[in-house]
Amino acid sequence: MARLNSSEALAWPEAREQFAAIAQLRWRIFVNSLRTLRGRLELVSWILVGFGYTVAGLGGMAGLAALSWFLVSHRHAQWFAAVFWGVLLYWQLIPLMASAFTETFDSSNFLRFPLRYRSYVFLRMVYGVLDPTTLVGTLWLIGVALGVAIASPILLPWAVLVLAAFWILNTLLARMIFAWLERWLARRRTRELLGLLFFLCIIGVQFISPLVQHYGKNHARPGIPAFTAQLLAVQRALPPGLAAESFARAAERNVTLALGSFALLCAYGGAFFWLLEIRLRAQYRGENLSESVARAAPREKGHRIKLGWDLPGVSGPVAAIFEKEFRYLSRSGPMLFTLVMPVVILLIFRFTPAPPRGLHHHAAFPIASLAFPAGAAYGLLVLTNLVYNCFGFEGAGVQFYFASPVRFREVLLGKNLAQAAVLVLIMFLVWAGACLMFGPPPASIALATVVGIAFAATVNFGVGDVMSLYSPKKVDYSAFGKQRAAGLTVLASFVVLGIALGIAAVVALLGFSTGRMWLAILCLLVLAALAFVGYAAVLARVDRLAITRREALLAELCRAS
Repeated sequence: MARLNSSEALAWPEAREQFAAIAQLRWRIFVNSLRTLRGRLELVSWILVGFGYTVAGLGGMAGLAALSWFLVSHRHAQWFAAVFWGVLLYWQLIPLMASAFTETFDSSNFLRFPLRYRSYVFLRMVYGVLDPTTLVGTLWLIGVALGVAIASPILLPWAVLVLAAFWILNTLLARMIFAWLERWLARRRTRELLGLLFFLCIIGVQFISPLVQHYGKNHARPGIPAFTAQLLAVQRALPPGLAAESFARAAERNVTLALGSFALLCAYGGAFFWLLEIRLRAQYRGENLSESVARAAPREKGHRIKLGWDLPGVSGPVAAIFEKEFRYLSRSGPMLFTLVMPVVILLIFRFTPAPPRGLHHHAAFPIASLAFPAGAAYGLLVLTNLVYNCFGFEGAGVQFYFASPVRFREVLLGKNLAQAAVLVLIMFLVWAGACLMFGPPPASIALATVVGIAFAATVNFGVGDVMSLYSPKKVDYSAFGKQRAAGLTVLASFVVLGIALGIAAVVALLGFSTGRMWLAILCLLVLAALAFVGYAAVLARVDRLAITRREALLAELCRAS
């Protein structure tokens, strides 16, 4: 690292040397990671994810360019509020919901080096600018500028000024949200409260479309126009509305109102930077947010020791692992979300207006009968993060598995049994919800669903056990973006789950269309038996694989956050 110099005249050359050293360090870390199979596979997954972001960025840029040209050329500049709201929601929500793809490096690690405060802030902002979501949002705003330039070149300078301010505001807001979330997630109580609010928001968002479609049919309701007017008035005082208002007033040659809206937009950016600066300065001064371990209360004399669960037909170590996993999962907020979401999805389908009767309501294709299969498949989907990263929640505790007289096949079998128990509970809740909302599904479809999910779940358990050893990732609840599996693991889980559920769905649909559901159920039983044989073969080899991957597993899960 470059040496520190107290002279202000040498501050910038010193910072430049530090930035070059950090860039070289990050490059060497990337190059060295390619020496391992996992690093090369991670690079492939990042290339695929990057291709998706590129398509979204370029496609959105072309679409927004056309939309902006239309709005300006037809004198509808006030509708730019919808454009800016879409960009802002994407920019802020996608990183929160897809942190598995965006988290690569904890930029707070820069505090380990002798950096000046300004250099630290600059590096944090650079990492924020290089975020894939920020790059996509930048392309979208460039598309807006291109559309305005084609429709009205005179308006382009003002458009560039407003778009630049909106870009800076979104970048600061994203960094500020992540910085304060890390602060709140460092405490258990605020972490639980934020988790509850997050789940409620996710569930509430799912009902937006059904409610809009429901109220859209009732144009005569007297309260809706007044509510819409109030909503529009509120959004004009927020950053997207202010940017659109500045656009509209500039198009009308009303310079005073345009400057006023632009000034308020800049004020929002200043407020976001001030809130971000509070967190960055606290981190720079050495703030430690780690939770202390509570002192254990002394055990009373005569206290009776509770025995572990005794599961029939299961060995003691497997039963102990099953009990541990089940107790952990029962106290987990994300697991509560996992149990509730499939039923919420069915409730959304129930309130969604039905399609035209002549189009999709053919008698041979009962839509209501598919509620149970769809909910069960979604229940298996939400378990993938748990199945494909079995040891992520263990952290440094995984080393005790190597020190204890327990085989890794028993450890993974106990974990898989607990995951299967959760899946059975989810399917029961989905079946009860489907019966209440749509009526009981036909026995043949229900049986085919159970057998198909058993086949897909067994395949996922086998592949998930292997991926848990090959590509583990430590789960850290106190740092946002470190609560998901690795990018390679997420990609593999989607591929495997999609193939398994696709095969089961094709077999069931063929049996339903030909009127031979019994034959489809028989085929699914054969597939489930083959999957169980493959799963048993995987368990027979996990002990050797765990010993082979021991150093990589311990290095990943036992390292400091």
